Amino acid sequence: MPTLLLKVTPLQNPERYQALAAALTALTAELLHKRPEVTAVVIDDLPRARWCVGGRTVAGTAALLEIGITAGTNTEDEKARFIAAAFDELQRQLAPDGGFEVASYVTVRELPATDWGYGGRTQRARQLARATL
Repeated sequence: MPTLLLKVTPLQNPERYQALAAALTALTAELLHKRPEVTAVVIDDLPRARWCVGGRTVAGTAALLEIGITAGTNTEDEKARFIAAAFDELQRQLAPDGGFEVASYVTVRELPATDWGYGGRTQRARQLARATL
């Protein structure tokens, strides 16, 4: 179901990636009511020299988190709570002593159920199958 794409700078260690994936999966389940067993988290790190804010290379730690969910499955309030909690979690894990770029972003992308899926089936096909049960 949901896919979370996280980009971070600077490079982190593998244990940090595991902790980030676990925390983001838990937040997705708790706040957006998504199933953890089909929640994918992909983490990519970039050299600081390739991350610019305001036309300048960042001095601290920065993150960009994008989550893809099926359109219409969450309320505005649920998405807002997820954005705030995810930002706080990223800041807590990536820059606990400060230095987290304010221009770090969390975005929620809603995709039509007909336009994505997993296991070779669209989300719409899954919705239709549940409706016929």
